[in-house]
Order: sequence, then C-alpha cells, then structure tokens
Amino acid sequence: MYPELFRIGSFPVNTYGLLLAVGMMLALFAAARLAARDGLPRERIYDLGLWTLIGGLLGSKILMFFTEENVQIFSLDFLRSGGVYYGGFLGGFFALVILIRFYKLPFWKVADAFAPGVALGQFFGRQGCFAAGCCWGKPTDSIFGVHFTEAAHEFTGVPIYGPDGADLYLHPTQAYESIAMLVVFGILILIHRKKRFDGQVLIAYGIIYSIVRFTIEFVRDDPRGDLFGLTTATGLSTSQIISLIVAAGAVVFMIYRLKTARKNDAI
Repeated sequence: MYPELFRIGSFPVNTYGLLLAVGMMLALFAAARLAARDGLPRERIYDLGLWTLIGGLLGSKILMFFTEENVQIFSLDFLRSGGVYYGGFLGGFFALVILIRFYKLPFWKVADAFAPGVALGQFFGRQGCFAAGCCWGKPTDSIFGVHFTEAAHEFTGVPIYGPDGADLYLHPTQAYESIAMLVVFGILILIHRKKRFDGQVLIAYGIIYSIVRFTIEFVRDDPRGDLFGLTTATGLSTSQIISLIVAAGAVVFMIYRLKTARKNDAI
C-alpha cells in the first residue's frame, strides 16, 4: 500500500489525508445537490457541511480517547489519525442539530440531503485507510487476503509477518467497507428520490450502515480498546455494540414514521 504519495520538501502528502479531503468535497457537493432538489438553499448546506465536518473530527477524536489505551493527545499520531467513526458521526450529527436550529432550516430535509454524502465520504475515507494500512482485518488464506508493505507497517503498525516469519495476508476490511458504502450511497440516492417522509434517508442510513459495520467487525483485527468494559463483557467490539444500539433505534423510528406517513396518506 502507499501511505505516502510524495513529499514537498520535508512535508509528506499522505494518501489518507488526500482521499479524505476528496471524499469530504464530493460529499458536500452531493448534499448540496440533494438539498436543492428539496428546495433548500445550497449556500447554507455548504456552511452546515463545513461545521459538521469540524464537529465530526472532534467527535472522532473524543471517542478515540475513551476507547483506546495510551492515547497521546498532543502528538502527531493523534492529529493525523482518523479517530473512531461512530464518534465522528455523533459529533457531526450534534453539530448539525445545533446549526440547523440556528439557521432555522427543516431538520429532516437537511439530514436526508447529508446522509448519502456521508456514505460517499466513507467510500473515499476507507480507501484512504486501505492505502495507509490502518483498520486492518484478521489473517486469512482466502483469495481476498492482502499483504501490506513495510511502509504501511511503519506508518500504522499493521502486521506484515506471521509468527513463523512468513508473509502475513489479512482481510482487507477497509476495502470491504469502502465498496459496501459505495453501494449504500446508490441505495440512499434511490430512497431519496422515492421517500415517503422526510427523515427516511437518514434512518435508512442508520439501519444499513449498522448492519454493514456489525458484519465487517467479525473479521476486523486492529486494537481499538474497550469502552466501559463492554467489549470484555459481551465478546463484541465497541463498534458492534454501538451498531446494535443505532440499528435498533433506527428500526423503531422507521416503523413509527412509516405508520405516521400511512395515517397522513389516509386523511
């Protein structure tokens, strides 16, 4: 893999950072297009998107601090790390809630515009993870196994040799999630075109992503800590526990909103 693309003098240009930036820009563009389709002002969506990204970055770092051991806040590794995704999602969500009230925009319409963009951003973000070597999977003998480079090992600590010194092949969990999120992006676009109520796209994202993440976690193997001892107690990863909570809440909310939409249609 190629964690570093090139250098400008002594300053490294990392693949992860570049792909993350591209993903963010395209996610904002997609959100603005969908928002305009629902009659929302594009310029406000760009403002919301930028502040939501900041909230997401802060949230990802905060959850990383609570779930991972020996985190050095004032270090280069902490700053360049992508953090924990669910923390980023929650941080961005809360930032969005606050700013929507400030701008006096309809929350569910805005959320529906942002949800597909989030999935698109994840597609690029996980490609960046794959290039860097972080978020790696368990060893495998399948045809999907990937052997990471020495550069990736130095950059993220991804294991590249087995106990016997032979090349180690791992599940490319980053690529699995990246491809899955591109598919999810397409599904959410279709839902947006045919949605029956405002908020349906965001709720669908919560359900679908939770299923994707819960499943991929079974073959993911990078150390990510234990939130409040839940991982040790349940045998599930922190992300799987959060996925179950998010999915359950989203399913309940989807059923409630669909019933409400049917009642409104009958009136």
